[in-house]
Amino acid sequence: MAGWVVLGFIIALILFVISIYNRLITLRNRFKNAFAQIDVQLKRRYDLIPNLVETAKAYLKHERETLEAVIAARNTASAAANKASADPSDAIAMKGLVGAEQALSGVLGRLFAVVEQYPDLKANENMAQLSEELTSTENKVAFARQAYNDSVMTYNTACEKFPNSVISGTFNFKAAELFEIEAVEERKAPQVSFS
Repeated sequence: MAGWVVLGFIIALILFVISIYNRLITLRNRFKNAFAQIDVQLKRRYDLIPNLVETAKAYLKHERETLEAVIAARNTASAAANKASADPSDAIAMKGLVGAEQALSGVLGRLFAVVEQYPDLKANENMAQLSEELTSTENKVAFARQAYNDSVMTYNTACEKFPNSVISGTFNFKAAELFEIEAVEERKAPQVSFS
């Protein structure tokens, strides 16, 4: 009789561990999927930036270094996004992406400040359309980033709670990195209004 009780306890314990393990896998996959949504929007933004620069080139002949800085920051951010999308649970890759995104936002802000000085460029129909698409994309990035951070928070909390922490430590579930913009002034989307 005691043997059956012990066997029943062992089976219940194994099922409990399997349940926790499967829940952690599900939560990890959710935050990876949420990052994929950010990745889609960032790629869209990276595709818009060269068009924006090409449209501005004809008007901003004397602002070559600003245009080159935008393209360089876009390329750096795109490379960082590719690295992070390969493994969104890699904290170093996520920090690299956040830093690259901050740099890109900074140079885009400089570009838009320069554009404000050129009324003909502000009135350009293609520039207006690109700025509208970029604003829309920035909003989608913000929403996707919020969903990602919510998923990461749920995953990290599940990994840290007891008895989940024993299972997460045993099976090497690492805490995920939030996608947070560090500088307060860079928490805002770049202004792209050319009116």
